[in-house]
Amino acid sequence: MELHTTSFYSCFIEIVLMQNNLGHTKLKTRRRQSSPLQEFDCLPPQLREWLRYAALPWAPRSVRRIYNRSIARTRDVDFAIAELDRIQEQRLGVNSVPYGRF
Repeated sequence: MELHTTSFYSCFIEIVLMQNNLGHTKLKTRRRQSSPLQEFDCLPPQLREWLRYAALPWAPRSVRRIYNRSIARTRDVDFAIAELDRIQEQRLGVNSVPYGRF
């Protein structure tokens, strides 16, 4: 039984080169600077609670940005949470289709 070393090495090299799911692409890639889980852990308790029950898959960075903007404007935590609810409802409405229309 003869071992084909050329096919083994070519497969090995291909596996080493393709350690992510991007394949062979010329698109620019960039690494995350921080972990989304770590960002979630750093959020205030009210934001973590809101994010747990959010209808959309929000990034912790986006939620923090909206929250900070609302807090800077009004200094009211309840208003900031209401603003997140309003934006989420707006985004949910964009994807909805009126009844009877396809």
